[in-house]
Amino acid sequence: MKKLVIFGVGLIGGSVALALKKQANAPLCVGVGRNQTSLDQALALNIIDEATSDIAAALSDAGMVLIAAPVAQTKKILQSIQPHLNSKTIITDAGSTKTDVLAIAKEVLAEQAKQFIGGHPIAGAEKSGPTAATDDLYIGKNVVLTPSPDNNPDDIQQVCQLWLDCGAKVIEMTAEKHDGIFAAVSHLPHLLAFALVEDMASRNNADELFQFAASGFRDFTRIAGSSPEVWRDISLANKTALLDEITTYEQALAKLKQTLAAEDGDKLQTSFKRASKARNDWANRKK
Repeated sequence: MKKLVIFGVGLIGGSVALALKKQANAPLCVGVGRNQTSLDQALALNIIDEATSDIAAALSDAGMVLIAAPVAQTKKILQSIQPHLNSKTIITDAGSTKTDVLAIAKEVLAEQAKQFIGGHPIAGAEKSGPTAATDDLYIGKNVVLTPSPDNNPDDIQQVCQLWLDCGAKVIEMTAEKHDGIFAAVSHLPHLLAFALVEDMASRNNADELFQFAASGFRDFTRIAGSSPEVWRDISLANKTALLDEITTYEQALAKLKQTLAAEDGDKLQTSFKRASKARNDWANRKK
C-alpha cells in the first residue's frame, strides 16, 4: 500500500499514521477531516503527510481508506467517497459498533460494499484530537475485524496487515457477536461512569462531593472524561444490545440492594469475593 487516506486524524487515526511511519516502506498518509484546525495540528505534528478537503484528489491512487471519525459520520463519509471510489481501493473503519456500520456500507456503496471491511481497534484513551495520538497506542492491543462473505480474502489480509504493522493482534468475528460483547465490556461501563458523574454534578452539594472524591472515584469515572460526541453516537448505534445490558445490570444491582437491605454480610462478602477474583484473574491475564 502506497497511499492511505484517513478520515479523522485524532487519537485513533493519528496513532495509525504515526505507527505506520515507523515502517520501512510507510505509505503516504493523507488526512481528511471536517475540522481544519485538527488537520493543521496533524500536519504540524508530522502525523500526516498531506491534508485535503478534495475527496476526489484524496482517493486518487489510494490503496486504502480508514474511517476513524465518530460512528455517526460514517454514512456521510461513505457518501462522499462513493462517487470517487475505484475497484481497487479498500475501505475499513475503526468504529466501536459494527452491525450498523456494515448496514450503512451496504446501503451507500451497494455493489462496492464488498470493498468495505469493518474494524475496531480495542485501544484508546479519554483524551482526543491529534495531540493525543501516539505511535505505540496499538502495540499488543486487540483489533477486531468483522468481514462479510462478500469481501475479497486478499483485501481482508491487507486490512489485517495494516493493524499488524501498528503492533496489534487481529481477531475476526461477526458484527453481531462484536456488538453484543462490547455492549457488555465497553459501552455499559462508559454509560455507568457518565451516569455517576452526571448524578454527582447535578446535586446541590456537588462541590462538597467532588472535594472529597479520591482515588476510587477517579478510577471508576476516568472514562467519563471521554468524548461525549463519540459516546453519544456509540450508545445510539448499539442501542438494542446496550439496553439489554442495562436491564441485566439493573437486575444485578437490585439483587445487591436486597442483600444490603437484609444486612446479609456473608452474601455480600461472597459476591464481592467472586467479583474480586474474576477482576484480578482478568488483570493478571492482561499483564
